[in-house]
Amino acid sequence: MKPDKLTNGVYRVSAKIGTRDLFEGIWPIPNGVMLNTYIVQGTEKTALIDLVKDWDGALKAVDEQLSDLKLNDSGVDYLIINHMEPDHTGAMNAFVSKYPNAEILCSEKAVPLIKSFYKIEKNVRSVKDGETVDLGGKTLKFIMTPNIHWPETMMTCAEEDQILFSCDAFGSFGRYEKCFDDELTEEEKVLILGETERYYANIVSSFSSFVIRGIAKLAECPLTMVAPSHGVVWRKEPQKIVDWYLRLAKYSQGPREKEVTLVWSSMYGNTAALVPSLVAGLESENVLVHVIEIPKVHESFVLEKAWRSEGLIVGMPTYEYKMFPPMYHVLDILERSHVTGRKTIRFGSFGWSGGAQKQFSEFVESMKLDVIGCVEYQGAPSEEDKQKAYEMAKSLAQAVLLA
Repeated sequence: MKPDKLTNGVYRVSAKIGTRDLFEGIWPIPNGVMLNTYIVQGTEKTALIDLVKDWDGALKAVDEQLSDLKLNDSGVDYLIINHMEPDHTGAMNAFVSKYPNAEILCSEKAVPLIKSFYKIEKNVRSVKDGETVDLGGKTLKFIMTPNIHWPETMMTCAEEDQILFSCDAFGSFGRYEKCFDDELTEEEKVLILGETERYYANIVSSFSSFVIRGIAKLAECPLTMVAPSHGVVWRKEPQKIVDWYLRLAKYSQGPREKEVTLVWSSMYGNTAALVPSLVAGLESENVLVHVIEIPKVHESFVLEKAWRSEGLIVGMPTYEYKMFPPMYHVLDILERSHVTGRKTIRFGSFGWSGGAQKQFSEFVESMKLDVIGCVEYQGAPSEEDKQKAYEMAKSLAQAVLLA
């Protein structure tokens, strides 16, 4: 790979991560992910913005691209750390060994994290909100954006070029052949739609109120490009990704899309037997439904659809007096991610004893779900159960359309 030129003196240095590992140790990345760092060269000094970790050849790829830019051992004056998560800082000790005189600039809250993660204290300086560094014809301005998505997070703006280096904010899953949004292939344009929303739901959704606050803060910064640490650089439509994230953040309180996510699990087919009736009820009102079977489908994809949907239908059998464990795990993930206030139906079968509904009620309370109703039955569903599910799904669809 070669460095990608954003403008004179500004380059993206990136690595394309394959699909073998889970992102953050939990989220599947079947389409891979980009790790992006950036070089800003002024007439007097050079800054490297964020790092990578030694993951799937990323460190080697970045080193080779930095060599292409002919940076010698003293060629980096500043390392800017926008965010301390190890996918952006894992190579910090290697960097310090190579550039021992470089000054590390970060937020105040990042300083103790650098010490605890990497045992580095020398040449580390905290910067304040609005503080600037002059590289010689290029000025970097630091913007504190806490909790997008760690408390120490900040963004960096190259003022003359109007480029925002946003780290995790405005990122996407997926590997992309070229650097910019206007270079995406037709296939990649489809891919980035889902992978941006899944990334947001999986990584950022819990912090949506801070996203809204952070975007409001960026309103005073004119932008010609948005350069995140995952995904592509947005130069044709930089405001598009900002507005997209704002819409995703506002799903936390609503309004959301007039869609329903139907997530179900079944042991012997008795809970599954009610799914067609529920789908038919929703479709009779022309409401889009995302049907997801777990544990066959990873909860990452459930969260992606549930985050955007106004309606949620949850189906699971009772398992040893409680909820079927895979569904408990899914609901735990949804709760952690602040999927709240959805219009909801719960359905499922039980054998000799119920119990799933009682445990589900705990999630109803903690997630503030607006429950339309429940269809629970012993063994296989009767025709009456199926009709009840159909009518209940129609009612849910109508409520979703009115939301």
